[in-house]
Amino acid sequence: MRNALVVRTDRLPQSQKAHRAAQYVRMSTDYQQYSIENQAVVIAAYAELHKLTIVRTYRDDGESGLKIENRGALTELMDDVLSGRNEFDHLLVFDVSRWGRFQDVDESAHYEFICRKAGIKVAYCAEQFDNDGSLLSSILKNIKRVMAAEFSRELSAKVYAGECRLARLGFKMGGRPSYGLRRVVIDERGKPKGTLSAGERKYLITDRVTIGPGALDEIEVVKWIYAEFLAGKSQSAIKRELNRRGVPTNTGRPWSVHVVGGILQNEAYIGNFIWNQSSQKLGAHRTRNPREHWIRSEARFEPIIDRADFLQARKIIEGYRVCISDTEMLTRLRKVLMKKGVLSGPIINAAPSLPCCTTYLTRFGSLRNLYRLVGYDYPKHWNDLNDFRRWSDLSVGFAAALRERFEQVGRRAVLDSSIGCLDIDDGASICFGIARWRKYEGHGPRWMLRRRSRWPAGWIVAIRLNANNDAIQDYILLPSLTGTRMHLWISDTNLQTHNIEVFQTYDKLVRSLVPRVTEKCAAFQSGGD
Repeated sequence: MRNALVVRTDRLPQSQKAHRAAQYVRMSTDYQQYSIENQAVVIAAYAELHKLTIVRTYRDDGESGLKIENRGALTELMDDVLSGRNEFDHLLVFDVSRWGRFQDVDESAHYEFICRKAGIKVAYCAEQFDNDGSLLSSILKNIKRVMAAEFSRELSAKVYAGECRLARLGFKMGGRPSYGLRRVVIDERGKPKGTLSAGERKYLITDRVTIGPGALDEIEVVKWIYAEFLAGKSQSAIKRELNRRGVPTNTGRPWSVHVVGGILQNEAYIGNFIWNQSSQKLGAHRTRNPREHWIRSEARFEPIIDRADFLQARKIIEGYRVCISDTEMLTRLRKVLMKKGVLSGPIINAAPSLPCCTTYLTRFGSLRNLYRLVGYDYPKHWNDLNDFRRWSDLSVGFAAALRERFEQVGRRAVLDSSIGCLDIDDGASICFGIARWRKYEGHGPRWMLRRRSRWPAGWIVAIRLNANNDAIQDYILLPSLTGTRMHLWISDTNLQTHNIEVFQTYDKLVRSLVPRVTEKCAAFQSGGD
């Protein structure tokens, strides 16, 4: 049993050729009884008893059971089953909860149903019942799924109560410290033991983590930000100056107005600790909590900024905000519509009497809904939007077709349709976009290609539209955009400058791209070996 996770795919006894099994094991942080090794031992004993040979292991280490996201092994298992690539007819799982502690108890049943539909028998090796489809097993499985979900809810409530108690004492619950601050480990007597760098954790359960002043150069930058802001400089000007001087942030990203504003409003710089401003429970979306739910612990560590300076900066920032009702926002927008005759995001942002477009989207959800509320009917806008969605869907279809081509040559391709990106063997990425035709006075025709912020490095495949943006002109292939540029303007004169290749058909592009990507993945894997 010592090598329970080792699979045997060759030299199988002839009697066991039809009894090949895969095992799915997962561990989050539940209990030692659910460790990967303990699960594997129980599964191996079950396989030996039932004369099964384990030929494949799907393993998720340290992953929460609340959602399938980030659980690569379970995702791969489902992909193999749905595509028919599985070489086994049994799936061995430690118990019902290993699928996951989903808050929707039907989700784990859904994954088991996918396996059964593909002719794969699912066995729960540590359960006291046989998963034979009988009435008893169906009832017990459903009870186990409900118990698994309830375990997460109860554990979440207990953890939250404990975090609230520690937060009131001024201890940090996790996450990266703000710029100019650092995490300090203290023992049970409150004596400092050292500091934690990014990615490090305390190793004794009796230790606690609090906040303290960070590096001297970062402290000086924080003081400079407050001094410049109180002297009348805007947050945008401060951001530009810091980026011009090459001052690094604690995340490695360029300075932004949001980061500067966060420093000017963070009470940690005057020694206060605030927790529970937002929360994300049981895998749900992060939500901002009302102020009465915030936990505040004042004067818990050495301040960096004088309290009077902090309050003055806060007063200035609060003066920027003018709270108006939804009715008033719509009334003002109708007045701008009567004056301009049309509406758009740039028009809303440029109107001095209106909040920014982002505020409208936060309040009303979408421009379509906003325009409906003010009685604005602009068919061209909706036609452009529908055309864009149509081309986006077509682009995703091209990505799916390219994925099948890579799978035909033996490569593993995973498509993330949310960002339009194809990952090949974890070694190459291909992103898909649309280059729309534009013509401005004084310039020749150009095409605008927009980059998504989450696109990884690699290649970009884009559909280039014709002058009416209603048909495909050709297809282009180029390296990923570099730097912070979100848009690339393409013309027939700068194709060579941006290393852009043009293909008249999508098939020609694929025949050129697949060998290059395959060669790069092979080189990447050879270097990793």
